[in-house]
Amino acid sequence: MTLNNSRRAFLAAAVAIPSTAVILAVTEGTAHAAGYQWGRTLAQGDSGDDVAQLQVRVSGYPGYNSQLAIDGAFGPHTHSAVAGFQQAYGLAADGIFGPASQGAIDSLQSPDNTPIHFEYGELNNCNGSWEGGRVSGPTAMFNALVTMWKLEAMRHALGDQPIVISSGFRDVNCNAAVGGAPDSRHMYGDAADLVGSHSFCTMAGQARYHGFSGIFGPGFPGHDDHTHVDGGSGSWSFPSCG
Repeated sequence: MTLNNSRRAFLAAAVAIPSTAVILAVTEGTAHAAGYQWGRTLAQGDSGDDVAQLQVRVSGYPGYNSQLAIDGAFGPHTHSAVAGFQQAYGLAADGIFGPASQGAIDSLQSPDNTPIHFEYGELNNCNGSWEGGRVSGPTAMFNALVTMWKLEAMRHALGDQPIVISSGFRDVNCNAAVGGAPDSRHMYGDAADLVGSHSFCTMAGQARYHGFSGIFGPGFPGHDDHTHVDGGSGSWSFPSCG
């Protein structure tokens, strides 16, 4: 997988392999107590690593059956995603990422840049390492971060009730041990199997609005006891949901 320069910079700045109980994201040598901080208002036409950081956090608002590219370029799709986020949190939906929107993001992010209702450990409950999958460890961790922000958006849309992740990233050996498909997106870090307080059909249907390109649920072989979402398989099936 080839990463563009903005994504490489994002990985270096925002993703730290967990080595202690608390993961601190480091940006240009400074640890932020409340996660990443933006130093300017962002609008259509802007570009840079701060735009990529924003795109991660609004990746769950791309619109129905769509995904937001994390490329560091604030184009019309990012504008629409920011407006969707603003609307979801009762802000003026002008698509401009200013102080009010930054405040809303600040209230949702932890010091390690994960959303407050999810953490890296939930997306890696196989063996604790991010290595050994189909992508590098940092890329798998980045993909997991994006997945968590999509799930945060989905959780909010479902009334802020818990969504439980039963399976996330798997290395190749773990994927084989649990009977995962040979091409499973779990090995890329951008997949999660969901259980919790909502029906599997409700979660499968809602996931189509929050940036997931792969969704499998009841009626799809092996998915009657959970809903699978991912960011890369490009297909969906949950025939028992009507």
